[in-house]
Amino acid sequence: MLLEALSSAILGLALAWAVAHRLPHRLPTRSLVLPTGVAGALFGAFITHTALDFGNLFLILIGAATVSAASLSLLVRPAGRLRRHSATA
Repeated sequence: MLLEALSSAILGLALAWAVAHRLPHRLPTRSLVLPTGVAGALFGAFITHTALDFGNLFLILIGAATVSAASLSLLVRPAGRLRRHSATA
């Protein structure tokens, strides 16, 4: 179980670093992005381990990466400014 937690935390950190490196203009500060990726991966590993209840590391890492990516996607801001037109325009 320690190996699952450690490898999912490393996976979440790597995923968060890649997203922060690729989309720095659409994300908040790195000090928020990196812990979010790690926390999402640990939570995903916990959920997958609880649901499957066996030690298949590959499936647990897939679950960790999925939840980490979902939690990181919640931090992404829109690319451009929102244009709002009045009803009469």
